[in-house]
Amino acid sequence: MVPTASPEKAPGAPARLIQITDTHLGPADGETLLGLNTDQSLADVLSLIESEQAEVDAVVCTGDVASNPEQSCYLRYIDTMHEFFDCPLGWLPGNHDIPSVMQQVRHPHPPALRTMRVGGWLLVLLDSSVAGHVHGAFSEAELAFLRETLDDNPASPTLVMLHHQPVQVGSDWIDQYQVRNHEAFFAIVDEHPQVKAISWGHVHQSFELKRGAQMLFATPSTCVQFKPGCDDFTVDTSMPGYRWFDLYPDGRLATGVSRVTGKDYRIDYRSAGY
Repeated sequence: MVPTASPEKAPGAPARLIQITDTHLGPADGETLLGLNTDQSLADVLSLIESEQAEVDAVVCTGDVASNPEQSCYLRYIDTMHEFFDCPLGWLPGNHDIPSVMQQVRHPHPPALRTMRVGGWLLVLLDSSVAGHVHGAFSEAELAFLRETLDDNPASPTLVMLHHQPVQVGSDWIDQYQVRNHEAFFAIVDEHPQVKAISWGHVHQSFELKRGAQMLFATPSTCVQFKPGCDDFTVDTSMPGYRWFDLYPDGRLATGVSRVTGKDYRIDYRSAGY
C-alpha cells in the first residue's frame, strides 16, 4: 500500500497527486475493452504506481470509472483503490458513468466528488457528462458551481479536472466529442488567475498544451490507448499509464506520465471503434 505523504513536509515541498482515468470496469472481474481485461490493466497500473511512488497525497480518477455503470462497478473500484492507497480519493463522471449512481454509492470511505484540498492547492472536480451522449458539455449549474468555487478561493492555486477535452487534441474522430460549451468554461477560468492547470481523460492518450498562463493536460487510460493525430479511430500500441503531479505551495507544478512495461496484452488493434 502506498502511504499518505507525511503532513510534516519541508517548507516549499510539493504535494504529490496521482491522476488515473478511463478504467472502464465492469460489474465483475473480467470486463474487457477491445479485448483487454480492464481489471488486469488497472491492477498493473496501480502496481506501477506502488513501485514508483514512495508517498502519495491524493488520487483522482477523471471519469469512465465504469463501462457498465452499476453500483457494483463503483464499489469494486473503491475497494481496489483502498487496497493500494492510504490517502484521499476523488472521482468525477465520464460519458460511460451515471453521476447519480456514483453519488448514491454507499461505502465507508467514498471518493470526493466536487472539491479536494491537496497541499495548498484546490482541486475542482467537474461533471462534463451529458446523459445519453458521448460528447461533453457543462450545465448552467455546473458552470455556476465553477464560478462560485473559484470566487470563494482566490488565494488557492487551483487545478480543474474534468472528463472531456475542453480543447481539440488533434484527432478528428474524438475531437467531435469535445466539451461543446468550452468557450463559456474558459471565460470563467480566464477571470480567475489562480487556475494554474486543467487536466482531463476521455482521449486515452497523453497531451500537453500551454494556454496563456494555464497548462492543459490529458492523461492516458489505465486500459486501451488511442493513437494521437489520427482522424479515424485507431488503437495505439502504447501501454496503459497514469499521470503524476507535484503541486508546489507557490503555485508551480511539475508533471509526467508513466506507463506499464513488459506486458503483452490481448488487444484488438484492428478495431474500427468501441
